Amino acid sequence: MSGMKTTMLLAALTALFMALGYTLGGSGGAVIALLVAAGMNLFTFWNADRIVLSMHGAREVDAQSAPDFYDLVRDLAQRAALPMPRVYIIDQDAPNAFATGRNPDNAAVAATTGLLSMLSRDEVAGVMAHELGHVKNRDTLIMTMVATIAGAISMLANFGLFFRSGDREGHGNMIASLLAVIVAPFAAMIVQMAISRTREYGADRAGAEISGNPHALASALSKIAGQAQRIPNPVAERNPAAAQLYIVPTHVSELFSTHPATEKRIAALQDMAAEMGAPTIGRMTERPRASALSPVAAAPTATPPATPTAAQPRRRSALDPHGR
Repeated sequence: MSGMKTTMLLAALTALFMALGYTLGGSGGAVIALLVAAGMNLFTFWNADRIVLSMHGAREVDAQSAPDFYDLVRDLAQRAALPMPRVYIIDQDAPNAFATGRNPDNAAVAATTGLLSMLSRDEVAGVMAHELGHVKNRDTLIMTMVATIAGAISMLANFGLFFRSGDREGHGNMIASLLAVIVAPFAAMIVQMAISRTREYGADRAGAEISGNPHALASALSKIAGQAQRIPNPVAERNPAAAQLYIVPTHVSELFSTHPATEKRIAALQDMAAEMGAPTIGRMTERPRASALSPVAAAPTATPPATPTAAQPRRRSALDPHGR
């Protein structure tokens, strides 16, 4: 997605915010909404990472507190030719991960303890490479800004009927308020989908190139998708707009999801693996030193076990911070 199209989509969200303000407060409401939208854009530009990380209660880790996970991210960042991002762990059972920050020099990546305990090392590498793909493609700022503005639109629309309830000018105002409450969040969601779906495919491709193993990322997506629907995510429940930040959203539907269907993403990664001649997840081999991303020594080389079944107990992940 081009920078111009992204700018137009952000402008559309701001216009929606203004239209909702006009519906609820006339021309004065539109001006206030414009000022609020401009202030939100400016604030999120400088504080996007802090907003998202504090929302999730993330704790920063380093080479001493989480050596395996930190070293994995460092190696992947070197392979992607990116500055080392800040690394965070979220104490949450729901398996997921995200990246945030206004640019690669101020980026942060985070993963939940549920994800680290569920996946093999190579699958975790695929997931974090996907997040670094967002950083490399400069998606993180726009995704956080869209989530913030879309959340504000939904919040303002929810107050629409409350503010209009004492207005006795006629049914027209009530109809306008109903339209504001129903249409504005829906339109904001459409813009979110237009931004996020394209970017997820791009981050999948970038992540597969960084990690060198599309099959590992595909396997991770398959495992995360099922568990993300089953295990509650309190942050996403409080703020649904935050779901677009995750590698797999918490409540997926083909029509309203901010992400493409997981099956389509897995199919695209499998096609990419065939193009690259990549090994299957159960039969990883050493990548050649001619890789443009990084020396082989920086790549995760552990061979993961086959996907566990009901008769086969799951082995503990080497990156599990709780040793489960």
